[in-house]
Amino acid sequence: MTLPTARPAPTALRRVDRAVSEYGDAGSAWLAAMWQADPLADAVVNDPTGRGAARTVRTLMTEGLAAVTDPEPSVGALLEQLTEEPAWLDRDRLDRASDVLVRYSAQWGLVLGAASLLAGADNWIAAKPLLLTGRYGQQPAVRSIEVGSWLSQVVAPGGMAIDAPGFQHTVRVRMIHAHVRKHIRTHAEWDEEAWGVPIPQPYMAFTLAEFGHISLAAMVSLGVRLRDDELADIYHLWRYVGHVIGVDPALNPVDEADQVRIEELYHLTSPGPDQYSQEFCRALTEDYLAPQLATMLRGPARFREDVARRAMYGMSRVFLGDEAADALGVPDGAAKHVVRAVRPVLFGLDQARLRVLGRDRVTARGYAARDVEMARLKAENGMTHDLVDAVPGAVGASG
Repeated sequence: MTLPTARPAPTALRRVDRAVSEYGDAGSAWLAAMWQADPLADAVVNDPTGRGAARTVRTLMTEGLAAVTDPEPSVGALLEQLTEEPAWLDRDRLDRASDVLVRYSAQWGLVLGAASLLAGADNWIAAKPLLLTGRYGQQPAVRSIEVGSWLSQVVAPGGMAIDAPGFQHTVRVRMIHAHVRKHIRTHAEWDEEAWGVPIPQPYMAFTLAEFGHISLAAMVSLGVRLRDDELADIYHLWRYVGHVIGVDPALNPVDEADQVRIEELYHLTSPGPDQYSQEFCRALTEDYLAPQLATMLRGPARFREDVARRAMYGMSRVFLGDEAADALGVPDGAAKHVVRAVRPVLFGLDQARLRVLGRDRVTARGYAARDVEMARLKAENGMTHDLVDAVPGAVGASG
C-alpha cells in the first residue's frame, strides 16, 4: 500500500499548518492519509460478487486458511498481504510481549479505559463512525468487554500466529472496520471534505498507540516499571498487529518514538471532543469502570461506589492531564493527588510480588486470572458473543 497523493487536509481538522511545519514529512503523510482507508479490506466488502467475498473471509476467520479454496480476486489480494510475513517480524518477541502484559492484566484493564479510550475520545471526528452505527456511548461495558475479548486472543502465546485465534480475531476487526465504512457511505451522512474518509489510516495507527504507549505510560502511574527490552517487545507486538489489521507501512509505528509522534499529531490536528465524547466519558466511567473497581473495595455499597467513581476520575485526570480532562468534562478533585501519592507503594508491592513468586509463576497466574475475569464480565453483562460481528443486526455482522 502507498499513501495517496497529497490534497488539502479535511477542513474540520485544526492546526494543519503546524502539523507540517513541526513534523515535516511525517506531518504531511499524516494529513494525506486522512483520505486513505484500507483498500484491500474495502475491496472485499465492496466486491461485485456481493456477499461471496465476505463469506470467503468469514471462512478464513472461522475455519482457517486450509478451508479457503479458489478465493475471489479481492480475497486473494487480502490473503497475500495477510500471510506474507514481514522481514522484520520476530515471533518470539510477540510471545514475550504477551507474557509481560498479562502479568499486569488488572492495571492494563484500568488504563485501557481510563486512559486509552478517553484519549481517543478527545477527537469527535474519530468517534463519528461509532456514533453513526449506534455504538458510541451505548453499552460501554459491552464495548469494553468486546475489546477485552479481542485482546485476550492477541495477547497469548502464539496468539498472532497465522490462523491462530488472535490473528483471526484481528482480521475480524479489520473486516468490521471495512463494513462500517461501507455502511456509513451507503446509509449515513458523511462529510468527507470536512472529515476525511471514515476510519482513516491515521486513526487506525492511533489505535495502536492507545494499546501501546498511552496505556504503558499510564501504567507507570500505577507503579508498573518495565525494562527497556520488555517495552521494545510490546511495541513489536503492536507493529505486527498493525500489519494484520491493515495499517499502511508508512504509518505503522515501529517503536515508542513513532507512537508518541502519532499521539501528538492526533491531538494537534483533532477538532477536540464534543458533547457525545463527554457523555461517553461519563458513561464509561460511571456505568462500567467505577462499578468494577467498587467490587474490589469494602464497606457499604454507596460508600464503595462513591470512592470508586472519585478514584476513576482521579486516575483519568492523572493519565490524561488536566487540559484534556477538562475538555472531556472529567470532574476534578483530590483523588488525582492520592493516585500520584500511592505510586511508590504500588511499585514496591509489584516488585515484592515478582521477587516472591517469580516472573514465570506470575505470568501463569495472569493468564488464568484473565480467563476467569473475562468469563465473569461476560456473564454479568449477559454477553454470549465475543465481537460485534457476532451480534445479529449489527454493522459487520455475518449472515
